Amino acid sequence: MLAIDPEQPGGPEVLVPVRRPVPVPGEGEVLIKVGAAGVNRPEVMQRMGLYPTPPGAPSILGLEAAGTIVAVGDGVARETIGQSICALVSGGAYAEYVVAPAGQCLPVPAALTMVEAAAMPETLFTVWTNVFERAYAADGDWLLVHGGTSGIGMMAIALARLFRLTVLVTAGSDAKCQAARDAGAAEAINYKTEDFVARVKDITGGRGVDIVLDMVGGDYVPRNLECLAEEGRHVSIAVQRGAETTIPLWRVMRKRLVLTGSTLRARDTGFKSLVADEIARTVWPFVEQGRLKPVIDSTFPFAEAAEAHRRMESGEHIGKIVLTVG
Repeated sequence: MLAIDPEQPGGPEVLVPVRRPVPVPGEGEVLIKVGAAGVNRPEVMQRMGLYPTPPGAPSILGLEAAGTIVAVGDGVARETIGQSICALVSGGAYAEYVVAPAGQCLPVPAALTMVEAAAMPETLFTVWTNVFERAYAADGDWLLVHGGTSGIGMMAIALARLFRLTVLVTAGSDAKCQAARDAGAAEAINYKTEDFVARVKDITGGRGVDIVLDMVGGDYVPRNLECLAEEGRHVSIAVQRGAETTIPLWRVMRKRLVLTGSTLRARDTGFKSLVADEIARTVWPFVEQGRLKPVIDSTFPFAEAAEAHRRMESGEHIGKIVLTVG
């Protein structure tokens, strides 16, 4: 099969199709003929040599795919062959075929195209586990999301709308702020021209937000804590401005704040399968009804994976970038 499996880290130019053996599904796994694969920030970092793959994960890039099941391993019903599914994987999605644990697959309903389905798993699993599980979001909570027009940001806005949260976001241009508002954000703050801490306090009447979903890290963390209301929850999922920060402990203690975070890729199949089951029960009905869809920024043919990464690195995208494979 053709796959994107660079032998050395480097710039986007290393993303060229090469020949690799078609993987064989093991126990509890399915083999997917890939129709489309989502493009994510961790794949850019992996390409640059900054994100080691978890033990046992394929070196082929790609964390999510949509396609058709063409073979199954032991313990998986043969009746699933021929079904259209999307899946979260630990690697391997930038290829004509990928293996996925059966428990991490979700059916592709008529309401989704294959491109839209490929853009769902990584952002949906990430937002669900961090906002709704780790930060135990509840009806009426206020949520602040940095990177509001990223794939994660747009998914957070969509889920917040469905589960009755009020979401504020930051973005780097007025056009992006308007795109976030159009997607359902209550307000969007241009972090390049406004002090987001002051704006959050102004918007919330001085109370602050209940949850911050942070992909920035570094010096944003103490500023995020200023934005939190009493009993607020801060969830870190990336460290684009650095993994080190200074925590104002008195503020944490006075407001009884919770600081948490997670990474998804390294979690085991058992955990991810539990998340998939929860999503299937609580979120997927909205998908089937056409009420939850990813925002697609752009699509690129598989052979132009380098251009897809250049698009992501430009920071100009709004929503998800997807590779079309099949």
